[in-house]
Order: sequence, then C-alpha cells, then structure tokens
Amino acid sequence: MTYAIYHIPGVKIGVTNNVKYRVEEQQGYKPDEYEILEMSDDIDYVSKRELYLQERHGYRVDRQLYKELFNNNFIKLNNMDINVTEMTTTFPCPVNKLKGRLMDNLGMSWQTVAGDVIITEASIKWIMNNVKSSQYTSDRCYVYNKAFARWFDNNSYFDKRVVEAMQQKDVCDTACDDCGDNIFDCIRTWADERGLYDKGDPKTQYIKLMEETGEIGRAILKNDTAEIIDGIGDAVVVLTNLAELCGIPIEECIQEAYNVINKRKGKMINGTFVKDE
Repeated sequence: MTYAIYHIPGVKIGVTNNVKYRVEEQQGYKPDEYEILEMSDDIDYVSKRELYLQERHGYRVDRQLYKELFNNNFIKLNNMDINVTEMTTTFPCPVNKLKGRLMDNLGMSWQTVAGDVIITEASIKWIMNNVKSSQYTSDRCYVYNKAFARWFDNNSYFDKRVVEAMQQKDVCDTACDDCGDNIFDCIRTWADERGLYDKGDPKTQYIKLMEETGEIGRAILKNDTAEIIDGIGDAVVVLTNLAELCGIPIEECIQEAYNVINKRKGKMINGTFVKDE
C-alpha cells in the first residue's frame, strides 16, 4: 500500500492512502488547492515524517503516529478512556450519560484514520444524533469514525479559534449535586427540554437577566442571604441560556473573562478594584 503525505497550505499536513477520497471528497479541496509532499510504501517512515513536516511548517503536531491509528487505541480524556479503532470510537458509558461526559471534555481531540475530530458544542450534537449502543452491553456506545470525520471536515460553522482556546485552557467544571454531571450541561438540558432554545430569543433573555439582577440588588439591600443565593443562581441560569442562544458556551465566556482579569493589576478604591491603566 502506498501512503501520501499531503499539504493543504495554511491548513494542515496529513497522511492518507487515498488522496482523492480523503482530501477532495471528505475535506472538499480541489486538486490545485493541495500538494503531495512525499509518497512511500513504508508506513513507519511516513508516520514519523508527517510529524516532522508538521512541526517544520508550523502546524499543530499530531499526538499519534499515523500507523497507530490502525490499531486499537485507548485515549484518556478527563474522566473516561475512549477506544479508537479503524472503524469506530467507543465511549465507556451508556447513551443517556454520554452528553454530560462529553461536555466535561470540551476541546479535547483525537485522531481517526478518517481524520482529526474535536469535542465541541456542535460535534456533541452530532454525536448524540448518531451514537449507537453496543450490541454487547448497554454500558458502552459508539460512533463511526468515517461519518464523524466527514461531518467534522464539512462543518462550516465550526469555530477553530474557540476550539484552540479550549484546548489550551481549563473549562469551568462544576458538578451537579443530583447527577454529578457538569452543572451547566444540566441547565442546558433543562432549558432544551422546555423548548427554550427552539423558541427563545437573546433579547428576552437579556430582559430576564435585568429582572434577576434587580432581585439581587433588593436582596443585598435587605441583607437576605437566602434571596441573594436565589438571585445569583437565577442570574447564572439566565446567562447560561443567553450564551447558548447566542451560540457560545457559558464555559467559554467565563474562561475568556478570567483570562483577561487574571493578568490585570490594580488596587482597591472605595470598595472597588480599579485596574491599572
């Protein structure tokens, strides 16, 4: 079998044994939009050479050698080991628990023979629409790699900037007392089940947020701790739904804000932190 190291200028360097299918059909590039750097029958050589060329040209260097994609591979995410084979990616949990586990791993990525995939809000929706329960046990489920990678390559609303930020930074992870899943994911599930995302509107959520902050202000004036907790909690729920309606996960908003304030210097003046100019 002959393997080709291909280069899509400004995008990536990869390896495939079927250039037309992988680059043109799956990724949608025309013949004049990519180039073949090298070809070889030696899978060990092209696997190592791919990583060298990725680093040399300034691209993200793959975490796995190409040849390793043809064997069973267990990849460690935050709280689960996924099993990646040539055909499928298998998750060690039942379907009804998968979404929460994936939300805990936003920004994580792995390689399949068909291409790279990354856990994003959008890809989670695809996974949940296409996941299948294992025929051997209900405690495992899987997706087909070729279909997942093809969707990922052709997904026009995939925001690489957001994913790169997620891969480099920790995302908020507060567990729900009832189920142990990410609390923001529980809020989103609650809202989704009630049709808020289908029929809701960012403007109405903003008005709702102003109402909740007013409640917080009144609770502070009354020094009512219980009402303060209730008001802040309600405001966070509204902010979570507002972010979702705007197509941005609340975790990213919080992380981006922290990344900014973490670098600020200043001092307290009249009970308020005033940043240095």
